[in-house]
Amino acid sequence: MRIKLIVVALIISQNLFAGGGWSEKKGNGYFKFGQYTIRAGNFFSPGGDIVPITTVSLYSTSFYAEYGLSDKVTGIAHIPFFVRSTLNEIKFNQSGTTIPGDEVSSFGDPIIGFKYGLFQDKSIVVGSSILFGIPFGNDRGGEGQILQTGDGEFNQLLKLEASKSFYPKPMYATLMTGFNNRTKGFSEEVHYGFELGYTIKDKMLVALKVAGVESLQNGNPTGAASNGIFSNNTEYLGVTPEVSYFLNDRLGLSAAVGFALKGERILAAPAYQFGVYWLKRS
Repeated sequence: MRIKLIVVALIISQNLFAGGGWSEKKGNGYFKFGQYTIRAGNFFSPGGDIVPITTVSLYSTSFYAEYGLSDKVTGIAHIPFFVRSTLNEIKFNQSGTTIPGDEVSSFGDPIIGFKYGLFQDKSIVVGSSILFGIPFGNDRGGEGQILQTGDGEFNQLLKLEASKSFYPKPMYATLMTGFNNRTKGFSEEVHYGFELGYTIKDKMLVALKVAGVESLQNGNPTGAASNGIFSNNTEYLGVTPEVSYFLNDRLGLSAAVGFALKGERILAAPAYQFGVYWLKRS
């Protein structure tokens, strides 16, 4: 099986499993500044084949937070406050003709929402979330109007997560399923995922995250982008190993890279994530 790296989850799932089924206690929180980077000269076609394209890059600097509004309700926010998308220049050696590159930089599409802890005192904890994708980014940027820092549509993602701690073993597991309702001609999506994490000597957390999206193919093909970084009918199955290092009991660093087992209408290239996070505990 041919394995490639992809832009896993198009920003929305950078923190897909951040809290799992657990809700934050009132006044507690998880806060993270992150950098997401991809530079791609290949693209997964609608048929799942890998085809060459003019090199495209996407850089997103963001802030993510989960904060306990009560012992049952957690506020969630992902704010991509600086997103830059670029298209490389093309130069033909024989003719000397040059097609200039392009770029756009702007605020991205923030995600805000809430998680409710359904069962928090059981051996398997369950939480449900509603997340709203706000179209603040630019879906037609640059001189050629083909670069994007957002998808231009308002979506609502409903998620259900179940998590289990294997204490006293320093290990946990999370299962996730979700439904993403999209607007402006974009197809609805089914989301699913799994995460397994293990803590090594109270200093390092090693996690493996598997996440997938399946399009219901029920959108309007002429009403939404069919190509580009934020395409309609995007599908993938991605595997992301992540390592977090605890500087102390409140502060830490994280790094991750995403691999794809399959993909459609999505960039095929290394997708890297780096972050600094802080825990607030009462």
